[in-house]
Amino acid sequence: MSSREAAATTKPPPYPSAARISDSPCYPQYTASLKCLEEFSSDKSKCQEYFDVYKECKKKEREARLERNRNRSLFS
Repeated sequence: MSSREAAATTKPPPYPSAARISDSPCYPQYTASLKCLEEFSSDKSKCQEYFDVYKECKKKEREARLERNRNRSLFS
């Protein structure tokens, strides 16, 4: 079995990967901000509220990831 095949058959981590934006819990906020930009022809000033919500979500996501890493033992 090649290393690529082995990687494909391994179990996913116990927490979601955010390597792809679609895996992020903030994906709905991300898509909402993009839809706003499409709706207002890329006028960023009209979409600031969407950007702020997305930014806050990403901040909470990062804090949760750091907390998980802090609680994980390196020796278990």
